[in-house]
Amino acid sequence: MFELTEEQRMLRDLVAKFVDQKLMPLEPQVLAREARGGEVGLTEEESAPLLAQCRELGLWGLDVPESYGGANLPNVALMAVNEELGRTCVPFTFPPDSPNLHMLMAVADDEQKENYLKPYAAGTAHSAIAISEPGAGADPAGMITRATQDGADWVINGRKIWISRIAKADFTIVMARTGEGSRQAGITAFIVERDTPGLIIEREIRMLGGQRTYEVVFDNCRVPARQILGQLGQGFAPMQLRLTIRRLQMGAWCTGMTVRALALLTEQARSRTTFGARLADRQAIQWWVADIATQLHACRLMVLDAAAKQDAGRDVRTEASMIKVFATEMASAAIDHAMQAYGAMGMTKEMPLQLMATQVRTMRIYEGPSEVHRMSIARRILEARH
Repeated sequence: MFELTEEQRMLRDLVAKFVDQKLMPLEPQVLAREARGGEVGLTEEESAPLLAQCRELGLWGLDVPESYGGANLPNVALMAVNEELGRTCVPFTFPPDSPNLHMLMAVADDEQKENYLKPYAAGTAHSAIAISEPGAGADPAGMITRATQDGADWVINGRKIWISRIAKADFTIVMARTGEGSRQAGITAFIVERDTPGLIIEREIRMLGGQRTYEVVFDNCRVPARQILGQLGQGFAPMQLRLTIRRLQMGAWCTGMTVRALALLTEQARSRTTFGARLADRQAIQWWVADIATQLHACRLMVLDAAAKQDAGRDVRTEASMIKVFATEMASAAIDHAMQAYGAMGMTKEMPLQLMATQVRTMRIYEGPSEVHRMSIARRILEARH
């Protein structure tokens, strides 16, 4: 059921080679910047040749429809690609970033597809999404940013926080209330272009591991009605689709991170001797290795199962929540064990482990914290009718 085709296996191997030969050599530069308190993102000088090679190798628009010049790969193949990317602490994805792409594909009208989806799919435009608000966190019921109709326009007022990429985004998908009702009702998605009056990036927020997010204010931010994405008051479902896409990606990334942590752990266990014995000969280390390998196998199967179900058009929100919890906690534990095996060296800013540890730590919060996902999983199971 989860077997890749020969062509997809060749793609996975191509991506693995790209990660080994192009991305991992950049790790010392990324680590050095993070150690100085800088941003871990690649500089333009570093990313330009990578992007050029991506185009040359066909590593571009992998899940973009063929009508937009993409490869239209199934999710199962994309999970294998993302697992390879997860093996390095260098932050890099093959353009365009998938979640917003799929949200646009699902609900954009013809004009929006031409103006936003087409350039985004081609990699000539960048996007962000604004969902979370101060004090509301992962609960849509707490969303108070509101859009009110004024003639042919809608005027947005409110505040959003923890937004990635908005500083460089050509447009941002903004979730706002346009009606009353349940936690899902009355939420509408709007496309807000860069430099729209009333869109104010108030501050940059430094996060763990050299990551950056932003807090944004909407002060009478006026957008035309044609920039409503999807149906008025029906923005919750496409937002959930977008979140599900990201959660499956995160599962694959965490699988890749765990592969890397296990490789570093086993390398250290074979080479380091303490008190007259190799670490590899100590039962405590052997059990770490066994547990990590077992969880890694289980997680990969979970990710592929959910991807195959999504390819078949099935609802995988529950599976995505399970993956989000299991994968992030698995990767956290695996990286921690690897750091422990390296002793003091594992605590240094010179190794990728510490950066991977902070990256996966933030994953346990964004796209929904583990506690909220556990609550959602339990609620769906307890409310299911048999």
